[in-house]
Amino acid sequence: MNYILKPDKRFILRHLTLYSVLCTFLLFSISKPPQKYKLVWSDEFSEEGLPDASKWTYDVGDGCPRICGWGNNEWQYYTKADIDNASVKDGKLTIQARPEKMGGKDYTSARLLTRERASWKYGYFEMRAKTPAGLGTWSAIWLLPEKNNYGEWPGSGEIDLLEHVGFAQDSIFGTVHTEAFNHMIGTQKGGGVGKIKPHEDYHLYAIDWTPEKMDFLFDGKIYFTFYKEAMADSKQWPFDQPFHIILNLAVGGNLGGRMGVDASAFPARFSIDYVRVYQKKIK
Repeated sequence: MNYILKPDKRFILRHLTLYSVLCTFLLFSISKPPQKYKLVWSDEFSEEGLPDASKWTYDVGDGCPRICGWGNNEWQYYTKADIDNASVKDGKLTIQARPEKMGGKDYTSARLLTRERASWKYGYFEMRAKTPAGLGTWSAIWLLPEKNNYGEWPGSGEIDLLEHVGFAQDSIFGTVHTEAFNHMIGTQKGGGVGKIKPHEDYHLYAIDWTPEKMDFLFDGKIYFTFYKEAMADSKQWPFDQPFHIILNLAVGGNLGGRMGVDASAFPARFSIDYVRVYQKKIK
C-alpha cells in the first residue's frame, strides 16, 4: 500500500516486472524465527469480538488524497471498531470489505494499525494469513514509520510485507519504498512469488529486518532481499527508526482497481491467523 499513487498505464507492468515474480514451488514450513530471536509482541486473536483495542487502532475514512495525506483513490470507507468490517472469531481476525454506502463510497472495510500502541526498529515480523479472492480486492500487510524522521512519504520509508491484488490472484508481492527507490520514479525495489493460491489457504508472510538488510519470506523461504548499500543515507535506507504494522483490505483504487472491480466478489474477506514480532535477545 502506498500514499497518493499517480500511476500511468505502464504502472502495472512496472509493478509486476520489477518484482521479478518467482514462479517456483515453495514448500510449506513451520514457523521458525531466526536463532537468538525472542517473541516481543503478538496477537493470536484469541478473544472474540472486536480486535484488541490495546493493540490496534484504526485509520478512518477514505484517505482523501492530497488533503489527508493517505489513500489511493480506493472505493471503500474505512470504519472504526465496526464488527461488520473487523472481527475476531475462532482464533482469527477477519477484515471484511462489504457493499455499504458510507462517506460517499459504495463499500466499507477496515484498516488496523499498531500506531501509538507498538512499534519496532529491526526484528522478524511474521503473519499467517489468507488473502481474499475477486477482481478489485487489494489486501496488504505493511509497515510505516511511527514518526516521519526523514520527511513525508516516501522520505521516511515504507515496507510492504505483503500485497495481493485480485487481478493477479496467483501472486503475492513484497516491496520497499524510499525517496531513492519508489514507484513514482520507477525505481521501487521488490520481489514476488507466483503460481500459488494464497486465497485458498493460509500461508506465512515474514520479513527479517536487520541494520544491514531486509529479507522477505513466503512460507519460510526468502524470495527477495533488500540490502543497505555502502554509504547509504536516508534517501536509500530510512529503515533505522521504529515502524508500526498495518493490516487492511481495500476495494479498487489505483492498483487494486486497475483491471476493474467485480461487484459479485463482495463481501470479500482477508483473514489473519496471527501477527508476531521477534527481536534479538539482549545478552
